[in-house]
Amino acid sequence: MRRKTSSPLLAAILVNSVYEMRNYPIVLINTVLSPLSFLLLITFVSRGTLIGVGVEGGLIMSMFSAGMSLQSDLSHLKNDFKLQDMVVSSPTPSIVYLLGMTASELVYSFPALLILVILAGVFIRPNAIEAGELLAVFLAMFATSVAIGFMLSTISKDIVQSFAFSRLLSTLFTTIPPVYYPITYIPLPFRYVAYLSPTTYAAEIAQNAAGYVQLPPLVLSADWAVLLVSTAMILLIASKKSRWRES
Repeated sequence: MRRKTSSPLLAAILVNSVYEMRNYPIVLINTVLSPLSFLLLITFVSRGTLIGVGVEGGLIMSMFSAGMSLQSDLSHLKNDFKLQDMVVSSPTPSIVYLLGMTASELVYSFPALLILVILAGVFIRPNAIEAGELLAVFLAMFATSVAIGFMLSTISKDIVQSFAFSRLLSTLFTTIPPVYYPITYIPLPFRYVAYLSPTTYAAEIAQNAAGYVQLPPLVLSADWAVLLVSTAMILLIASKKSRWRES
């Protein structure tokens, strides 16, 4: 049983990430450049004072973008190769296919994540508890984006539409909200708009864990509650609205 499960998982990782990384190295540059470009910009503008916050923002962006990439890849395989229909009709459980594709996105993003983790070790230096808190935040962001990406991939009709959704949502969740800098940098009348995005709460928790902001215990608890509830709600909506088969 383990062999039947591991084979599709390994196949998804090999086809969706290793193959592209090996045959088209240019994709690695794009994966690494996106979060690091914002990090460099924030570092230069702040003259180095926000480099630690920027590293955390890069990790949040990388994890969220990795999950959103699932949408384009699944949509491509579903619409262009009809792979999803074959998986649904095969003995392979649908969840195994989804887990394999999800793992492939992490492998695909590994170079960027590795660089950012090294930078975090240099500039943030979290202890074990802080590292665990940061990891929980990053995984919540990844789970949220995977749920959104999977749901949109099942209703998407064209790869061009998928790319548009992916870029739009990545911008709305990781570029406009205060992920690479503290929310206090946003003027107060506009600060409330930032709280419409779950990545704002994730960033606040991460910045508090690393000591860049000091949140009162009540505010920190509220941030965790909003982040976990929003993640759970998005996962629930995705499970209800996703369509494995064409109607």
